[in-house]
Amino acid sequence: MQRMNDQPARWTEATVYPDMWVDPDNDPREGASPEGELATLQDFLAGYRMTLRMKCEGLDAEQLARRSVPPSTMSLLGLVRHLAEVERDWRNWIDDADPLPKLYGERDADFHGAIAEQAAVDAAFADLEREQTAMDAALAEHPDLSERLAKDGIAVRELWVHRVEEYARHCGHADLLRECVDGRVGQ
Repeated sequence: MQRMNDQPARWTEATVYPDMWVDPDNDPREGASPEGELATLQDFLAGYRMTLRMKCEGLDAEQLARRSVPPSTMSLLGLVRHLAEVERDWRNWIDDADPLPKLYGERDADFHGAIAEQAAVDAAFADLEREQTAMDAALAEHPDLSERLAKDGIAVRELWVHRVEEYARHCGHADLLRECVDGRVGQ
């Protein structure tokens, strides 16, 4: 007798390479390689930001808020909220002004507050876009990657690399979370 389970079947929209999210001709992340270090960092960050959004597309509020790997509190919506919080916090690394307040409150509130309501989803994506735009604008004032910022003296280059690393890490989580939600796989 075959046991029933609630594990979704694995699938992809790609027809060329089965390990891809979409076919190469339809992948909005594909394009010419940038010239220069700063442009390369910006390109990688933009690609990971787009990947996160792609992993969330087509899901409803319940699916985005689903905690797919118990006992973890991580969900796709939680990741969106977390990255909005992180983008905001990075601005605190740029100057010595009073720190910006947290968006969602105490530790892990970004994940705990990821509830299955469309208003929460809309707010999270608006928060993420706003915080990304603000951080991008703040860093645009520091084009010298060797410049040291604020009292901690973090190099602009290190901040860019850390941003890429943070998104890359969480896009890996998003891969697994999305597969648990509806079985869709791909880079």
